[in-house]
Amino acid sequence: MGSEGPPAVTIHVTGFKKFHGVSENPTETIVSNLKDYVKKRGLPKGVILGSCNILETAGQGAVVPLYQTLQSAISRDNDSPNPDRVIWVHFGVNSGATKFAIENQAINEATFRCPDEMGWKPLKVPIIPADGGISRARETSLPVEEITNALAKMGYEVMSSDDAGRFVCNYVYYHSLRFAEQNGIKSLFVHVPLFFTIDEETQMQFAASLLEILASLC
Repeated sequence: MGSEGPPAVTIHVTGFKKFHGVSENPTETIVSNLKDYVKKRGLPKGVILGSCNILETAGQGAVVPLYQTLQSAISRDNDSPNPDRVIWVHFGVNSGATKFAIENQAINEATFRCPDEMGWKPLKVPIIPADGGISRARETSLPVEEITNALAKMGYEVMSSDDAGRFVCNYVYYHSLRFAEQNGIKSLFVHVPLFFTIDEETQMQFAASLLEILASLC
């Protein structure tokens, strides 16, 4: 790129595999197909789409691979001139939703309504005990309202949210926000509906549009 313009933003993306009640997780499809999709569409200047990983829909039992995934991006990006311009975007499904939701925060509480894919079903357990009680919240450093408004102007059914639930989505987001704070990067969680509610092509367009907006805001 040379020294022209702002340094590139590297965006790493995750989705989830199937879980109880959702046999086909739309986020697995979105994240698996995103590289090919943006290659055809063309990424805006200054955006690098980094790793695209599919996570197990599990909490405690999947923490080690989650941190390996988060850490691998840092290690790779430290070789670049601007390792601080890194964003993690985590996609999760909310099967009852009719809109996309940009999540502002995660809460330090794991209360799973059903066991995760490794059989864990915590009740009012702190995700990171060292952070204190289950009411502790961590907020993203990204401008959620700006992101939401920009996507709405593009015609998407989207809202901002302060409640990522207490299941695996919130669990992963909390860990990611803590990791982001410790490593000087940024993290965002986005809930998507089922493809039955918003079709696959629209959701792919939404994911690509989100990458563009994040790059323009950073």
